[in-house]
Amino acid sequence: MDMLQLMKERHSVRQYKDKPIKQEKRAEIDRLISEINSESGLSMQAVYDEPNCFDSFMAHYGKFTNVSNYIAIVGAKNDQEKAGYYGEKLVLGCQELGLNTCWVAMSHGKTKAVIGKGQKLLIVIALGYGENQGVAHKSKDISEISRADVETDWFTKGMEAVCLAPTAVNQQKFMFELREGVVTAKAPRGICTKIDLGIAKYHFEAGSGHKVFTK
Repeated sequence: MDMLQLMKERHSVRQYKDKPIKQEKRAEIDRLISEINSESGLSMQAVYDEPNCFDSFMAHYGKFTNVSNYIAIVGAKNDQEKAGYYGEKLVLGCQELGLNTCWVAMSHGKTKAVIGKGQKLLIVIALGYGENQGVAHKSKDISEISRADVETDWFTKGMEAVCLAPTAVNQQKFMFELREGVVTAKAPRGICTKIDLGIAKYHFEAGSGHKVFTK
């Protein structure tokens, strides 16, 4: 499927069907995770048929139901941007498999993730068959989150993809800039802003075919 179309179809989903993920889909997810871990140095871990992580006060407060599968992203303390970038690559891969997802920063309980020395749990992604397909989030205008010294079709396409990127509480606290043919991006300090920046960078690169450098 076209990557931009995948981005348009993928929305955050918090309510899931009580239905196990098919074995062939698990095998493909595990393959993607192995590939991503080798490339990124992260320790993404898929946990299946484990309902306790989302059977907590915070999860119920966050209106999560029937979450029995999730991806735990484990890495170094400073790997937040990397977690967002490669996590979104996996999220869109799951979308292509017909599964639904939701980025979860705090609305979950204890995970089954294996965390090594010098590592921490960076973020969790809920996974499964959604009761619905979610709804599109509101987005800032491209002019509010980017600036360019020249108009180009590829930069516009990249920013259209960025506008489809999920962010914590829909904050979109990042800025992309095109100057002399080079694209840079930055985000202020804050809750999940580095993870959001990584997600947005993946969207831009997948949508435009051009690399983004972090300021």
